[in-house]
Amino acid sequence: MTQQTELSPMRQAMAELTAANELAGPDPVRLGVLSPMTPPGDAMAGVIVARGARLGADYLRENGGVLGGRGMSFVGANDMATADREGFHRSAIGAMANLALVDDVLAVFGQWHLRTAKWVVELCERLGVPMFVENGLSSATHGRRTIFRTYFSIEDRVPLMIDALAHIGARRIGLLTSDTVFAGDTADALVEYGTRVHGMEFLRLGFEQEVATDWRSQLREIAAWGPDAFINGGVNVIAGGGPVGNNYRILEQAIEVGLLPGPALMVTFGFPTRSADYWQMAGPAGAGVLWPASRYRPSWPGLTEIGRWFTERYEQRYGSAPSDTALSAFTDVTVIGQAVNLAGTATREALIEALEAGEFDTWRGPIRFRRGETHWHHSPPELVILQYQKPGQTLDEAAVVFPETLADSPYAGPGTLG
Repeated sequence: MTQQTELSPMRQAMAELTAANELAGPDPVRLGVLSPMTPPGDAMAGVIVARGARLGADYLRENGGVLGGRGMSFVGANDMATADREGFHRSAIGAMANLALVDDVLAVFGQWHLRTAKWVVELCERLGVPMFVENGLSSATHGRRTIFRTYFSIEDRVPLMIDALAHIGARRIGLLTSDTVFAGDTADALVEYGTRVHGMEFLRLGFEQEVATDWRSQLREIAAWGPDAFINGGVNVIAGGGPVGNNYRILEQAIEVGLLPGPALMVTFGFPTRSADYWQMAGPAGAGVLWPASRYRPSWPGLTEIGRWFTERYEQRYGSAPSDTALSAFTDVTVIGQAVNLAGTATREALIEALEAGEFDTWRGPIRFRRGETHWHHSPPELVILQYQKPGQTLDEAAVVFPETLADSPYAGPGTLG
């Protein structure tokens, strides 16, 4: 274990941002990083966002900087700082207000939890602060002038998830989900789409995020119902006094009660992309997991020059393939840098106008932010369903199993896993 990984997530995230700031030079363009860095939030998300931010600053600096050679610097804000006393949304709003009004940052990125994002995006819209959202809140950008996204939303992922399950013949879907905004919105969309489009049956059971520690009774009920697929709707938030997010603890208990292995296993967001964490927590029984993800991997031939630079530099610095969370943060920083150059000045109003007017180089090619009916200020990546088919696989080794036009391997059922 390196000295860096022995630090708390908060210290790791701030160390990344400090390292970037030390190279920013005089008069840098200052951005705010608003992410969870301590429990009860997904504190490692803040670390990964900070890594992407640092590499974004590195890339811009090595390619001429912004506005004639200026660097990028960051003000880190832990949106969980007062969550244990005030709740998630009040904590996040307070941190956002400081970034906007006290630190006077040009723009903000890094929002991870949906139950904080819906409050923060409204505050940014009122204050006129450009913001990039790193999560799947479908309504985050809709109709708003200051909010942008390069990541994918719940609306983007749900049809792909359900179509993939239908493709492998699943018709009875067991679903265990928390009462968070992300989990609830995703579950609602899964049931609605699956029922309407494929005539699927669902057994949906819920739990209180902040207090639940034991899901065995619900998991036994799902097992007795005889599902073709089980969707683990836990989120990677530490709750109930435990050191591990309930997404992993649900997986452990599903194995314990005999629900798994058996039906197809799917999760609602890409935590398996952090392969080292995933296998440490899930163990060999985690093989077979399906999840929606950007069509990205280090070996993908479709990567642009900037995508190859990011992937290679991340692997050199951190010793693993980057997750899509790091990729998203990197993309947002580099897009902001390009937009500042297009605007010719570092003001919030000019940045918003440039983001709406320009075309920007990213890891997957040029993107634009249009005011479309479906994707307003939102340029999502192409999505696939990934599967780990052998214990210990890395992101680069995961199989693309859906859609058929992009698949490189067939789906591996429980009896065929390596």
